[in-house]
Amino acid sequence: MMMMSKCDTLFSELILEPKDWVFDKRVVDVFPDMIQRSIPGYNNLISMIGVLAKKCVKSNSQVYDLGCSVGTTTLEIYKNITVKGCKIIAIDNSSAMVECLRHGVKSCISSDILVEVFEEDIRRISIKNASLVILNFTLQFVDPKERQQLINTIWQGLNAEGVLVLSEKFRYLDSNIEALLVNMHDSFKRQNGYSDIEIEQKRRMLAKVMLIDTPEMHIERLQTAGFKHYTLWFQYFNFGSVVAVK
Repeated sequence: MMMMSKCDTLFSELILEPKDWVFDKRVVDVFPDMIQRSIPGYNNLISMIGVLAKKCVKSNSQVYDLGCSVGTTTLEIYKNITVKGCKIIAIDNSSAMVECLRHGVKSCISSDILVEVFEEDIRRISIKNASLVILNFTLQFVDPKERQQLINTIWQGLNAEGVLVLSEKFRYLDSNIEALLVNMHDSFKRQNGYSDIEIEQKRRMLAKVMLIDTPEMHIERLQTAGFKHYTLWFQYFNFGSVVAVK
């Protein structure tokens, strides 16, 4: 079972000297609550990734969850795989995230499906024999200069008809659309109990570490890597997910 999430109040008090965002234990302890209240449609997206896994994961293949955080997607995929001989490889560079997920998967190991959790830099890993790769709100934390190479690595490691799910927060070059969607997202967070102080402080702390791209930039990377079949299959305000098939 996954750890019980505490309510996210990390930024409810004024922080005089906010530092850059870090996925430490304080964040991990409230992460499930934070995600639910911050990413519109998150539950629906994760649920549909589970449905997708049931359809596309092949026997004796591997599934990669890159930037797995506390493992919500990892465990949803695990629940939905119906074929034998699969391995799910979950990777995150946060020791606190990895510790949390390792605790969660202890009861999920079966003779048919193996779940392995690693504390690693996803830019330094190899992908092989993959029928499904997940990048859920992870690429936006990777150095922009290294994003294309990561997508290339994923394409090379996918089997024929293998699937990549790439979920990100988007920005838009049209200033009117950008302002509208940012405003709607802020309203969403207010409806979920976040104050203006919390919203602004979190935005400032993320500003230098979460560098977001336009949807067109993501599509261009997929094309450069070799993907010919892709589409935006989910969007809610300025959050979206692209599915690409090799």
